Amino acid sequence: MSCFYENGLQFECTECNYCCGCEPGFVFLSQSDLERLSSHLGISEEQCIATYCRSVPMGSVKMISLQEKKNFDCIFLTEKGCSVYEGRPEQCRTYPFWSSIVEDKAAWDAEMASCPGMGQGKLYTKEEIEKLLQDRISNQPIMKF
Repeated sequence: MSCFYENGLQFECTECNYCCGCEPGFVFLSQSDLERLSSHLGISEEQCIATYCRSVPMGSVKMISLQEKKNFDCIFLTEKGCSVYEGRPEQCRTYPFWSSIVEDKAAWDAEMASCPGMGQGKLYTKEEIEKLLQDRISNQPIMKF
């Protein structure tokens, strides 16, 4: 059975910052995300968690997520865009190629209604999309029991 993105999908970030705020959400951090982000900020992992993160109960575990501002924007979103762009988490790096968005054409089209960069710009091949999906899957969030 072929997937709807057999011939690839176009995406180019327009820096609209839609995916960075305006509604509640979570940006869960893996250990490699935490290492990259704290290194980018020039602080310890402990300082990074204490200053920029929150603990989110998810069933029997707690996961580490970036904090949000009161308006639900990411803590690192400024008027000029992402203040930690080079150190941003994998979840941000792989948008919009998340399993929930590329599971079918209806999900892609629904997300496209909010993201002006989808359907234009660079054509990502099926192989590139599947690598991004795998990168996200292999970069599991930190869980505290």
